[in-house]
Amino acid sequence: MTNHSADGDGAADALTVLELLAGQAPPERFAELLDEARAAGLPEDRLASLHKAVDLATGVSRSLTAQGQREAGFAALVDTARDLTHPYDLDGLLRVVTRRARRLLGLDLACVTLRGAHGGRLPHSVDGALSPVDPTAVPALFDADGLGGHAHARGGPAWTEDYLADGSFAHTAAMDELVRGEGLRAMVAVPLRAGDTVLGVLYGADRTARRYTDEEIGLIAALADLAAVATEKAGLLAQSRAEVTELERDSSRARTRLTRMRYIGEAHSRIMNLILAGGDLRNVAKAAGDALDGAVLVRDPGGRTLASAGDIPGLDEEAVAKASLDAHAGRRPVRTGAEEDGDGPDGGAADQTWVAPVIAGSEDLGVLVVRAATPLTGEDERLLELAAQSVAFLLLMQRSTAVAEGPVRDELLDDLLAEPQHAPQQIAQRARRLGIDLRKPHVVVVARPEGGEQGRAVVWASSYAYRMSGLKTVQGGAIVLLLPGMDASAAAKAVSGELSPLLGHPVSVGAAGPGWSQDSVARLYLEAMRCLDAMGALGGAGAAASVQDLGFLGLLLSDDHDVDGFIETAIGPVLDYDAERFTDLTRTLEAYFASGGSPTNAAEALHVHPNTVSRRLERIGELLGTEWQKPGQVLEVQLALRLQRTRDVLARQRTALRDARTVTPSCERPGA
Repeated sequence: MTNHSADGDGAADALTVLELLAGQAPPERFAELLDEARAAGLPEDRLASLHKAVDLATGVSRSLTAQGQREAGFAALVDTARDLTHPYDLDGLLRVVTRRARRLLGLDLACVTLRGAHGGRLPHSVDGALSPVDPTAVPALFDADGLGGHAHARGGPAWTEDYLADGSFAHTAAMDELVRGEGLRAMVAVPLRAGDTVLGVLYGADRTARRYTDEEIGLIAALADLAAVATEKAGLLAQSRAEVTELERDSSRARTRLTRMRYIGEAHSRIMNLILAGGDLRNVAKAAGDALDGAVLVRDPGGRTLASAGDIPGLDEEAVAKASLDAHAGRRPVRTGAEEDGDGPDGGAADQTWVAPVIAGSEDLGVLVVRAATPLTGEDERLLELAAQSVAFLLLMQRSTAVAEGPVRDELLDDLLAEPQHAPQQIAQRARRLGIDLRKPHVVVVARPEGGEQGRAVVWASSYAYRMSGLKTVQGGAIVLLLPGMDASAAAKAVSGELSPLLGHPVSVGAAGPGWSQDSVARLYLEAMRCLDAMGALGGAGAAASVQDLGFLGLLLSDDHDVDGFIETAIGPVLDYDAERFTDLTRTLEAYFASGGSPTNAAEALHVHPNTVSRRLERIGELLGTEWQKPGQVLEVQLALRLQRTRDVLARQRTALRDARTVTPSCERPGA
């Protein structure tokens, strides 16, 4: 009975231990059970049996706890793997890894550092409570040549229970200082490997001495492997995204360029269609200005504006001339002031004035000057170049048309120059059919090349006359032009300015006009020829002048002897001054010349003080210009004074004779 009772007590003790084990009691409760048995004075055999049961239960409890931890770790790894499949960017991915590492091993601190370009190391993520230390310095220090280098050399995890007390790996002063300042002791480092490549290192640390179990090392190693795969995937994904972005950018640029090229093609087609439909230079300039969003000037080789679309205020002519030379030398558009600004074509400088050469083969036909509202791109430069080519094409077409119509137009001008004209009414009708209105003011210009072949000059003259809506012919070895306009002098200079550079040698040009009828053409031609011959006799070959430019010589050469015009040109301001202010400047001039240019003798003749004469002469200088006393102008002033005096005397005589005829003496009246 005693044995049965003892067996029953032992079974009761075992049942108590099993109940504690089933209730997942903590280890302390088993220790309390043993203490209670000792206090109750249990027999030794029963106490030993209870002790053995407690030991077995404690072992089972530890096994169950370890198994639970492993299961929790594996579950955490599975969750981590699931999380890492999400499309994180690299920074977000590493934040997930460090957060999972801390939770997986119950760490105080976790961080990941990745290798950067050229073998360097870059901090990426840190998770955990830090003291007031610069957190950006932590990952870089963790990736020093200490424990991380040791793990890298081993090719696997490395850990220590107490970092500062462990001498099995190399230490660095900076790393030791950080560990000491943070109060860290236990530490583990695991390399992130993708094949044979180490992408970085995963670190964990605790502020207490701790021995990491094999299960914990296995878990963090598995986490590091997952992180390596995810990191590589994230890197590839980021690279793919960057490549896709770059491809989209390239595609956008290509679409933009294609759109721009299509626009350029359409703009060029519009300009060419305009030319083929008979458009003139002004219409072409306007179309080019609309396409380039700017103002456009078409200029000839001499710099004269042939057509314009819009205004270009403040145009730097010196810079345009320099850019024109560069444009023709390079056969491409050039932006004015680009060298001074240090810009290329896309520089976007404030001055967006461009000069494009208008050329046909090696022949310089002029330039296109463009002031753009916005900086021109490379495609815009191409459009500008095409516009210049279109202008060159139009100028060549006009030249061809002028050459084709040349015989008809030459014949008309030959008939106008004939004395007397045959069938004047038919001549007027032919002129109207050619668009020539001889009732409007016109001038005659005669050009004589001084050497070289005449053929090139004649071709140019045909194009020039057509462009200026005039006529051209050749007589006596000289080119004759009938041009619309009032200023014969300006017309002569314009012809010389274009023809001389084209031929490369001097051209003598004489002009006369204006005239207002078809009968005046022959007279103006004779005056222009006399002007040309007079310049040659005076040694002025290669110059350009009109009859008016020759002063009193022009008065002698002119058929209508425009005395009033000559007097007005020579001393008109003095006559007007006297008439407005009732002064004696004209009489002072006569006395000054009569006394041989002596102010003192002139003062005696005028019965005034010499200072008065000096002041009057100063006033005359202000009215006639500072060079009025030079020989050439003095001669004209004296001749004008004589003509004015003679005209006044004749006018007084005519008035007196008319008065004498009007007033009849009373003795001669009928019935007296």
